[in-house]
Amino acid sequence: MPLGEDGNGWKKKTSDIKEHYDFKEVLGTGAFSEVVLAEEKRTQRLVAIKCIPKKALEGKENNIENEIAVLHRIKHPNIVSLEDIFESTSHLYLVMQLVSGGELFDRIVEKGFYTERDASQLIQQILDAVKYLHEMGIVHRDLKPENLLYYSMDEDSKIMISDFGLSKIEGVGSVMSTACGTPGYVAPEVLAQKPYSKAVDCWSIGVISYILLCGYPPFYDENDAKLFEQILKAEYEFDSPYWDDISDSAKDFICHLMEKDPVKRYTCEQALQHPWICGDTALDKNIHESVSAQIKKNFAKSKWKQAFNATAVVRHMRKLQLGTSLEGPSQITPTSPCHGHLLPEEEEEEEDDLGNGEEESLSHYEDGRRGSNEGSADRDSLRSCTYCCRPASRV
Repeated sequence: MPLGEDGNGWKKKTSDIKEHYDFKEVLGTGAFSEVVLAEEKRTQRLVAIKCIPKKALEGKENNIENEIAVLHRIKHPNIVSLEDIFESTSHLYLVMQLVSGGELFDRIVEKGFYTERDASQLIQQILDAVKYLHEMGIVHRDLKPENLLYYSMDEDSKIMISDFGLSKIEGVGSVMSTACGTPGYVAPEVLAQKPYSKAVDCWSIGVISYILLCGYPPFYDENDAKLFEQILKAEYEFDSPYWDDISDSAKDFICHLMEKDPVKRYTCEQALQHPWICGDTALDKNIHESVSAQIKKNFAKSKWKQAFNATAVVRHMRKLQLGTSLEGPSQITPTSPCHGHLLPEEEEEEEDDLGNGEEESLSHYEDGRRGSNEGSADRDSLRSCTYCCRPASRV
């Protein structure tokens, strides 16, 4: 059914979206959409608007309608919300809650102090949000660090789950079989092309927990076939010396989530009851130096065009704050026009050289444990690193 002909009351017709919003800058581009930082004229509130040309949706209407159907149902403090939907003759506009605190890995690297307890509190928020999704019959299917953004720049900011492009609403007793997700985070049953359900999200949370405690992925190989073989067998280790200072409780928690058999795998509810999450077994020892060094080595930054650039949002918010503190409230107001593109010129040129929107792997692994590419992470500031929300690789 063509968009706009289904009678959904939650779509607002508009002849020009700019009657309602001032567009500030493009935050990124996806396969068939563009995300723009915008300010609502009525409230002077900043939002992120996903602009989708209808021409690009021909034959894909069901995909975007699925994403809208999922987002429209979700109201949780740790999940980015869909606040409004506008439709013109040529475009569909999804008005999303703006999260301005930046990306998970950036925040960890910037910290001077980081412990198991910090990781435990992050995972608790993710588990609570995913448990909510599962109770609604929604499976995210693409949970990964790139889809975890901080709500604000406050030190104690909550974490937010984003990117529901691959989410699926389960029917009663239903199972799914479409191979989707991001290699390295997908559960064995997905790679085996077996029917799967909510348990795939719990596996992904296990992988994220692993990375948060050591800074590198549990599965790595430059050859995709060998990588998939590792995942299919659930072959991973807690390597020395990186795991020497990590508690047995944390390892036990991960093993229950990264369980090959989805029937035996912990559910979100079971994981929330584990002592590493709800008890006091998460250690307070500072593991920042080791974890941040491995993050820099193993998660290469990308200059390709992205579906959502959280770092650009952080720069924008910091610029607003800086302008207010230096010039006073009367100089920088919520209605001030955007002062040019916020990317430094050299970054802008580099992006032009590299990307014409080609789909590339935007968070590929480099085997830092074997010492490759050690210098590049030091030369390049992770502050400009972007782990974007993008259409996931098919497997």
